[in-house]
Amino acid sequence: MTVTGSPSTATTGLEDIDAVADLLVGCSPLVLTGAGMSTESGIPDYRGPDGQRRVRPMQYAEFVGSSLARQRYWARSYVGWQRFHRARPNVGHEAVAALQAAGRVGPVITQNVDGLHQRAGTRDVIDLHGSLADVVCLTCGDRSDRRDLDARMAEANPAFEVTSDEIRPDGDIALEEVHVEAFRVPTCQVCGRDTLKPDVVFFGESVPKARVERCLALTDAARGLLVLGSSLAVMSGYRFVRRAAARRIPVGIVTHGPTRGDAEATVRLDAPLGRTLAALAAAVGASAQVAPQAGG
Repeated sequence: MTVTGSPSTATTGLEDIDAVADLLVGCSPLVLTGAGMSTESGIPDYRGPDGQRRVRPMQYAEFVGSSLARQRYWARSYVGWQRFHRARPNVGHEAVAALQAAGRVGPVITQNVDGLHQRAGTRDVIDLHGSLADVVCLTCGDRSDRRDLDARMAEANPAFEVTSDEIRPDGDIALEEVHVEAFRVPTCQVCGRDTLKPDVVFFGESVPKARVERCLALTDAARGLLVLGSSLAVMSGYRFVRRAAARRIPVGIVTHGPTRGDAEATVRLDAPLGRTLAALAAAVGASAQVAPQAGG
């Protein structure tokens, strides 16, 4: 089968992955991943099957405009982080790493903030929306490690023993107001202000221009684009599909349910990511390249 740049909105089943395999063999495409990539690791998507948000995330303007909002965020994030940082790469992450090691895909742009691609062994990963493992001070610009901050928050809140089984894509949880009010907010060790923020792009915040330009340059240099686990509902990821389609390079989309980019897709596969990607890796001779999961 020859993969062309002509769009097709038809979806197919798991048994019909030949077109996606042809894309990998013929183009070694740039990869764009979304929240669906990590759901099999226990980190849910913001959106349900109907495409609607299940939870209301913290807004950027709210976070920067209010000390109370930052207190609420960090209290919720402190509890949620206990489960979030223990998530491990799933078979889909491992398959992407294997495909890259075998030369079947190129760099990876991920909209996720969990670092699971890197922990699976994938190289050349651009964290489009940043990483929850990093913290930045909005006042002085100092950068620090989330693990160190977590230790400081534990020391500042010795009686805070709230736990939760909940997990969200950005690592926080729902929390009763009484617990929020009791939480001591972390401050910057350089300037002393309470303006620490996870180094991720909040809703309502723009992706840094230099990062966008780097990703656009990768799209312009690519011979194909493969989208994995994204509904492409927000422009930050959808723009790369539009760019690829405008250049008439093939676009493959593998995810559950409809996406905003279906009209631009050359190949469209509606299927579960883990076993689909494992099957693709086997089909193109990449399964033996799976890297072991990193610890920590």
